[in-house]
Amino acid sequence: MIEHDVRDPKLAPAGRRRIEWASNFMPVLASIQERLSKGRSLKGIRISCCLHVTSETANLIIALKSGGADVRLCASNPLSTQDDVAASLVKHFGVPVFAVRGENRRTYYSHIYSAIKHGPHITTDDGADLVSALHSRHRTLIKGVLGGTEETTTGVIRLKSMEREGVLAYPIIAVNDSQTKFMFDNRYGTGQSSLDGILRATNILFAGATVVVCGYGWCGRGVAAKGRGLGAEVIVTEVDAVKALEARMDGYRVMRLIDACGDGDVFITVTGDINVVDRHHMLAMKDRAIVCNSGHFDVEVNKDALCELTTRKRVLRRFCVEHTLVNGHRIVLLAEARLINLSAAEGHPAMVMDMSFANQALAVEHILNNSSRLARRVYKLPDELDQRIARLKLKTLGVRIDRLTAEQRKYISSWQAGT
Repeated sequence: MIEHDVRDPKLAPAGRRRIEWASNFMPVLASIQERLSKGRSLKGIRISCCLHVTSETANLIIALKSGGADVRLCASNPLSTQDDVAASLVKHFGVPVFAVRGENRRTYYSHIYSAIKHGPHITTDDGADLVSALHSRHRTLIKGVLGGTEETTTGVIRLKSMEREGVLAYPIIAVNDSQTKFMFDNRYGTGQSSLDGILRATNILFAGATVVVCGYGWCGRGVAAKGRGLGAEVIVTEVDAVKALEARMDGYRVMRLIDACGDGDVFITVTGDINVVDRHHMLAMKDRAIVCNSGHFDVEVNKDALCELTTRKRVLRRFCVEHTLVNGHRIVLLAEARLINLSAAEGHPAMVMDMSFANQALAVEHILNNSSRLARRVYKLPDELDQRIARLKLKTLGVRIDRLTAEQRKYISSWQAGT
């Protein structure tokens, strides 16, 4: 048996069925897998992946392995692992997986080491924890790394900070910056899956409720739109004036979070920053307010402050912990402020992850083909690859679009033509 650490190998049959179900909705990745399998262009390449261990991720891992890669996988979040999928990847596909749902911090970082100790040529990250571990605790393993990819906004922010400080040791492709990623995964994926997680955890009625969305990036846009679609009144809070103005012109109420605390029934953070919901916000919230997070890390809600304010705590139902505060009001925290869509639900639908993981696979190829020309910087995947993924997705949806005529191409590229 290959090296691994999963909850229960006996879960593998259920995991395989889940992986197969997701694959039905990932035709773009399947076409890339077919090409990789024929060319075996990844043969001998060691890839360390730190991603949410879900059925959609499994299809990416299988595609990379089909291309000949030696792939290892660990979780990028302690509560996002689907244990049956992890077991199936080990048993049916021969992938060393190190991920157990609910693992503690020590196990989480030991799993990251297990995923990188074979000395990767390429890293694939979601949140930059693996990259951070390589740069801080396991620098001897960096020498052979050609490059890496990063899946999410939070990770890209961290990596660009490393680039600015001159400490980034190898080039990174910011998959999150591809249009076929952030415009679809972040917006439609996060929007739908976040509300799915809240509904599974609470079974509340969104119609008539007041939902406060903290942050109006692409994820916030998606959450706000889906909340309004279910009949909620949506309030947006922002620190960016342009995004705040956009939210107002999109028809949402926009205000400071402290001013929304008295109205909000449900608070959803999607900012990527720390202590967005802080002590004074909690004390200002009305009784039985529901608080959750759909940003990558659980730091958006100040849990230390919540514990200090709590006089009584009880579990109401799975993923729902009620905190009675010193002022007598109760706050219900969902899923320990971990990603609500992956902790209480199944994450993004496979159809949207099809494009995200197509970007990941093409980014791996791009690094291999261009590593000698890439500096120690954070790069965007070339636009032509973004367009290729969009065309492939449209084809699978049965959608045909127009093409520019020669006359139109000439006109639009000329400065001489006018009125």
